[in-house]
Amino acid sequence: MNARLGPEDLRAYMQTNAIPGEIVRLDTPTPTVGAAAKAVGADPDSIIKSILFLVDDRPVLAITSGIARVDRRAIAALYQVGRKRVKLASPEAVLKFSGYEVGAMPPFGHREPLATLLDSRVLEKRLVYGGGGAEDNLLRLAPADIQTATGARVADLLNPPEQVA
Repeated sequence: MNARLGPEDLRAYMQTNAIPGEIVRLDTPTPTVGAAAKAVGADPDSIIKSILFLVDDRPVLAITSGIARVDRRAIAALYQVGRKRVKLASPEAVLKFSGYEVGAMPPFGHREPLATLLDSRVLEKRLVYGGGGAEDNLLRLAPADIQTATGARVADLLNPPEQVA
């Protein structure tokens, strides 16, 4: 298995791909949204999380506000599969596909390109903070730059579409 990726790998990826943003090193780990918000003096709604799901064993990254809860039915509808075919990836799978540990995973710069879904509410923010490659690093950037860098599909990840009878 390849070595784990970290903030320097993310910084190099951003430089190589001309992605604007900044990796902020903090004095304390930020394992929760509340801790991250407090550490950077931001509203908890400005903290984003990158969560890896497996849709029929294919990795799909969902990016949403840290305080929001992704609804697997919304992802299932986007991929036209049943909800039970959408599973939260294990920490081992997250490391395998992204190269980063759970809790530190950035929205891009992974070991392999990941299909990415971006919750539409994230784009309403001017600036967001996400995983910076380690628990004591956060990535600060504009949400539009996440969409550009990932080619993310923008969708409502919090609410499943209405069921058609």
